[in-house]
Amino acid sequence: MKRFTIILAAILIFGGTIAIAQSERKAIRQGNREFKKGEFLDSEISYRSALDNNPSSIKGSFNLGGALYKQDKFEESTQIFDNLANINLDPTTKAKIFHNLGNNYFSQEKFEESVEAYKNALRNNPSDMETKYNLAQAQRMLTQQQQQQDSQNKNEDKQDQNKDQDKEDNKDQQDKQDEDKNQQDQQDQQQQQKEQQISPEDARRMLEAIQNNEQKIQEKVREEQARQAKVKVEKNW
Repeated sequence: MKRFTIILAAILIFGGTIAIAQSERKAIRQGNREFKKGEFLDSEISYRSALDNNPSSIKGSFNLGGALYKQDKFEESTQIFDNLANINLDPTTKAKIFHNLGNNYFSQEKFEESVEAYKNALRNNPSDMETKYNLAQAQRMLTQQQQQQDSQNKNEDKQDQNKDQDKEDNKDQQDKQDEDKNQQDQQDQQQQQKEQQISPEDARRMLEAIQNNEQKIQEKVREEQARQAKVKVEKNW
């Protein structure tokens, strides 16, 4: 996209007659020559010199804003033209101020502010074709910017919905896992209880086995006692 043309103030602007110091006029003329040669930093220095001599110089501030714009110092340039826009000036000068203010906003991709600045320029000078062209460009870029923002918002909403759905799915999956684990634990507990339980028949057989075993042990004890009694011999002296 081509760089929009910044408008410089003429040596004589505004209808009223203002006494300007010779040093101020000289500095502004020097700045204008440097500006036309593309020496924007030098022109900035010259315009600042003019403002040092006359801080209220509308012409010096106007041209300084243009020199800053050419150096991509958009924020500082914007501040200068915004301040000038609040001064009560003739419509032609106002139109130039708003035109340059629109250029600054456009370069910062602040298209909504740029559109409004160009509209204000045309309110003061409806026949300015360059401002009309810039306004159309700013409106087109604003539409694209809004569409991109809408698309981004929709994507973010969709991502948020997907995240919520994922959280819900994960929660359902975790609940299912917890439920399955609880069921398995219950089954294991029931199986363990079942294994630990003894039927009456099993209990009777176990008791009989214990009794039979005790009876066998007692019989062996009696047999051993009888055997020992038979072999015992008393000594005679």
